[in-house]
Amino acid sequence: MPSAYEDWNAERGAEIIAAHKDLEGPTIVILHAIQDAFGYVPEPVIPMIAEALDLSRAEVHGVFTFYHDFRHEPAGKHVLKLCRAEACQAAGGDALAAHAEKKLGVSLGSTTADGRVTLEPIYCLGLCATAPSAMLDGKLVGRLDAKRLDALVSEAQR
Repeated sequence: MPSAYEDWNAERGAEIIAAHKDLEGPTIVILHAIQDAFGYVPEPVIPMIAEALDLSRAEVHGVFTFYHDFRHEPAGKHVLKLCRAEACQAAGGDALAAHAEKKLGVSLGSTTADGRVTLEPIYCLGLCATAPSAMLDGKLVGRLDAKRLDALVSEAQR
């Protein structure tokens, strides 16, 4: 996954901003495009977006921090997202989150020391009927239990 990401550079960031700035609602579109290119949203790009869109840095930062999907740092090779919404919590999600944290040795929102796995909370995957749920590298998994979670963690650690 991250091997497909580019190293951050301001010139490339400016190209991405220019390519999207005339779209409707460009702030979130630009943030997604930046993260798609670099694997995260580098801090220096925030004022670049603000200037290009004639917004304050605070406005761009507000959009960036409002959405949980945007990252401050590059993610690990694999991203394991655990649903933290109410339906998943009610179906045992809290215990599974604690289990994943213990198994990986990191807390939610962190990446393992070897850079292989980023464990992230997500606040609804739309699988409420099959709660608790998770997503590994974009692949949805419902009816999560400790055994299935262990399999996901093992897959991500390879």
